[in-house]
Amino acid sequence: MDFAKIIARARAILTTPKTEWPVVAAEPATVQGIYTNYILVLAAVPAIAGFIKNSLIGISLLSVTWRAPVGSGLAGMVLQYLLSLVLVYVMSLIINALAPTFGGQKDPVQALKAITYACTASWVAGAANILPWIGWLIALAGGIYSIYLLYLGLPATMKNPVEKSAGYTAVTIVIGAVLGWIVGMIVAGVVGTAALTGAAMNNGHVTLNGDHGSVTVDPDSAAAKLAAMGARAEQASKELEAAQKSGDTAAQQAAMGKMMGNDGSVQSLSADQIKTFLPDTAAGLKRESLSAERSAGVGVQITVARGQYGDGTRNVELEISDTGSMKGMMAVANAFAAESEQQTDDGYEKTYSKDGRLVHESWDKTSKSGEYTVVVGQRFSVKASGQAEIDQLKDAVDSVDLAKLESLKNEGVGKN
Repeated sequence: MDFAKIIARARAILTTPKTEWPVVAAEPATVQGIYTNYILVLAAVPAIAGFIKNSLIGISLLSVTWRAPVGSGLAGMVLQYLLSLVLVYVMSLIINALAPTFGGQKDPVQALKAITYACTASWVAGAANILPWIGWLIALAGGIYSIYLLYLGLPATMKNPVEKSAGYTAVTIVIGAVLGWIVGMIVAGVVGTAALTGAAMNNGHVTLNGDHGSVTVDPDSAAAKLAAMGARAEQASKELEAAQKSGDTAAQQAAMGKMMGNDGSVQSLSADQIKTFLPDTAAGLKRESLSAERSAGVGVQITVARGQYGDGTRNVELEISDTGSMKGMMAVANAFAAESEQQTDDGYEKTYSKDGRLVHESWDKTSKSGEYTVVVGQRFSVKASGQAEIDQLKDAVDSVDLAKLESLKNEGVGKN
């Protein structure tokens, strides 16, 4: 197993898909080889991220952090991994079976190539699930990009006319969504949580056409931002390759920043800077404790400050996060966040835009607790959660100087 080749292929299919797909289609391969030399590695990324999130970091909701027992977490990770391996193969069978319907040629190995390399974006973005709250949006952006990759890849691998790729892709994705939902339900049952998140892309206008698999997007739509990210990533890939050859570490870091959607390197706020935004009182409660930290790893830097507020009967946690080097990805994720609302007998949960900012709120009538989050400047997340009325949680977030925080959205951003 050559990890360098796996990384090179993943980078190429993500950044230069139009030129990489013909290469993928032409190279000799076997089902076993594709699994051994690619799928077994990348399919493990979201499974491992899920275990880290569920069993090590934990899921925080309403001021309570829940962690799955390590044993069940490991079982869920292994099950998710194994089911994902099976799902890829089943999807390849479906793609192969549908080929004649859309003017293509049946070939089981080429069908496996199509679904495998299209899934690259989804697998890589799955690592973002460990990030608090915003992680699922990044994973969603990766899933959407995988659909785009499949659309581009089908004519090269299955030899179908380009004009039929849109329908071919749509039918494949609908079937895959159902199968993926089933897998998610099985894994959730093992881990012990039924918190499954879904979203729909309803604000992007995309036209799939052209003799060479071109994609035309409405320049005012959210999809245009995804297309722009792909173009930027392609250029950044070339810069990264040149920097690696020259051994220029600074240039490599700058190129990596571009691949994550940034104009340059991004330094998140220091712990001392961000904690100053936590007020002495919030929602009529005095601050009882304060903490802040900045962490970095694998090219990702994040700063988080938390304040605990209470009066003996009510408890609220106010959290401010600077996504730092994930700033570019945050912007893309915000663009694809669909407005949604769910009502139950016990409460509600909804996501919407207010004053140009993405807002997420939830409320549980039984526990009389909730959560209210606002994304500021497509970089900062301000969240209030705990046992208080939803209006009090909103007041807690409003007690933060959001305008001043937003004015720092370009703080620490280095231009290349």
